[in-house]
Amino acid sequence: MNTKLTGSIAIAVLILSACGTKKGGMPIMNAPRPMPVLEIPTKTLTGYSVYPARIEGVVNSNVTAKVSGYITHVLIDEGEYVKKGQLLFKLETQSMTEEAKAAKANIDAAQVRVNQLIPLVEKNIISSVQLETARAQLAQAQASYESIVANIGYSEIRSPVNGYVGAIPYRTGSLVSPASPKPLTVVSETDQVYVYFSMNEVDYLNFLQHSVGKTLTEKIKNYPAVKLKLSNGDIYQQDGRITTTTAQIDPVTGTVSFRATFPNAEHLLANGSSGTILIPKKYENVPTIPELSAYEQQGRIMVYQVIGDSLGSPVIIEELDRIDNNILIKSGLKAGDKIIANGADRLQGPTPVIPQPVSYDSLMNSIQPIFR
Repeated sequence: MNTKLTGSIAIAVLILSACGTKKGGMPIMNAPRPMPVLEIPTKTLTGYSVYPARIEGVVNSNVTAKVSGYITHVLIDEGEYVKKGQLLFKLETQSMTEEAKAAKANIDAAQVRVNQLIPLVEKNIISSVQLETARAQLAQAQASYESIVANIGYSEIRSPVNGYVGAIPYRTGSLVSPASPKPLTVVSETDQVYVYFSMNEVDYLNFLQHSVGKTLTEKIKNYPAVKLKLSNGDIYQQDGRITTTTAQIDPVTGTVSFRATFPNAEHLLANGSSGTILIPKKYENVPTIPELSAYEQQGRIMVYQVIGDSLGSPVIIEELDRIDNNILIKSGLKAGDKIIANGADRLQGPTPVIPQPVSYDSLMNSIQPIFR
C-alpha cells in the first residue's frame, strides 16, 4: 500500500476519533484550539551523577602521648598552622627527673664496683665471673637511665608533620597517656585533600565499560575531571581528578569506594567535612524537549505529537536523562517531530489544533525558579 495513502488513512482515523457525535450518528468535529507547537531539536548537554562524599586531608597525623603525665603547657591553638618538629605540648617531668637522678646514681655505683673488681681479677684474687656480673649490672643501670631520659624527652610532644591543628580535647592539667581514648590533636596537611565516595555496582560496571582505556589504571587516568558540591550548595571552584579505587565490591554495602584529589590552596576544604561528588555525563546531539512539554500518566511519560500540522495525538516516550528542566529522549520521538509545547496535560485524546510555533529558548525562559 502506498505510504502517503497509509498516512492519510491514519490521520483520518485520528480526526474521526477527535469528533463528537450528534443525533443520527453524524460526526461533529471538535473546534480546533490554538496551541503552542515546538519542533524537537537536538542538543548537547552535560548532566552529572551525584555521590555523597567525605573530605580528608592528604595527611592526617594523630598526635598522641608516648608517656603518662599531666599536661603543663598547651603551646598551640585549634586551627593554627604548625611545622614538623614544632613543640605542641609539654608534660610534667618532675617525677621522671627524680627517677633519672636515682638511675644516674645507680650507674655511678655500678661503675665504682666494676673499677674495684678489675685489679682483683688481674691479680687472680677473684674469679672473672664476678667482674662480668658487675659489668652486666652497670649495663642494666645505663639502660634504665637512658629509658628514663628518653621518657623525659617524650614529655615534649612535637608535630610529626606540617599542617593545621584540629580539635584539642585535653588542656592544661589533664592527665594523658598512650592509652588515652582520644589523641591530643590531629595535624592535617590540606594543601590538597582526598574526597572519598562510593558507586553502586551498576554505576561501577558502567564506569568500567564506558571509560577510555584497556586497564583500570588507564580508565582512571583518562576519566574526566569531577566537581565537588559543598555542604552549603555551592560548587567548589577547582575541579578534581579520580585517582584510585578499591576495585572491590563491599559485600555489606554493595558499593565500590573511590578517591578523588582536589587542590586546596585557599584551605576552603577542611578535614572531616562533607560534600557531594559530581561526575559529568555528556550527551551529544540528542533529541531534547522541555520538561513542561511532557506529563505523566500511569507511570508513563506522555507527549502530544502534532500530526499533519493540525492534530495533536498523545505518544509515549522513554527518557534518556533529565538535565536542568530538559528531557533527553531515548525513544518515542525524534528530532524534527512537532509536539504541543505547553498545556498538553489538559488535553484528552486526539485533539485538532491550530499550531502556534514557539522557540525552545522562549519555553525554557518561561520556567521561573521558586528559589534563587
